[in-house]
Amino acid sequence: MCGRYLIDEEVYADMWTIVSEAGAVTSALRSQQDSLIKGEVFPTNIAPVITFGGTKTAKWGFPQSKSAGVIINARAETAMQKRIFSKSLLESRCVIPSSGFYEWSRTIGGKEKNKFLLRQPGERLLFMAGIIGTFRDINNVDYSAFVILTTNANESVLPIHDRMPVILAHDERNNWIKDETFVEHALNRPGPELMLINQSKAKA
Repeated sequence: MCGRYLIDEEVYADMWTIVSEAGAVTSALRSQQDSLIKGEVFPTNIAPVITFGGTKTAKWGFPQSKSAGVIINARAETAMQKRIFSKSLLESRCVIPSSGFYEWSRTIGGKEKNKFLLRQPGERLLFMAGIIGTFRDINNVDYSAFVILTTNANESVLPIHDRMPVILAHDERNNWIKDETFVEHALNRPGPELMLINQSKAKA
């Protein structure tokens, strides 16, 4: 699972450049640039995503039908079988730009958690595969929301967690959004090797 990710202040300008290059940036989105979140991104935060129609902001988490919570991840293996995800996986895929994502591993005895930032070696940005949908809030206003697709952890991640996001290379962003054949390939391949940066004794 991916429960938090990072938009690092250091790479924010790079990320915004890539997001802008992905499609026409509307004046409304450009006006939000300075207020977009930097640092740790939490579920329900508003963050930039790359979509078929260009770039936009969206809320992290699909609403749950029977509770007030949100669904932040979708399993790559079963997303197509889930009604809440299948339409978006077929028609509305997105890319979530980040500096990396976080996972937590319990220490011996299970009393504390070690916090790790996972990044791609030699890369300033990490792109996660996602899906996006349109929903209606309690005030009858439509809004966009996204979830991050996850897959089985590879050997570099397994020491701390059994899941990891589906990660895309820089030149695969358009393929994920537009190419259904590539989507099947991306969902079934192992993820790239990641480096784990210990942020020890941080609370989840």
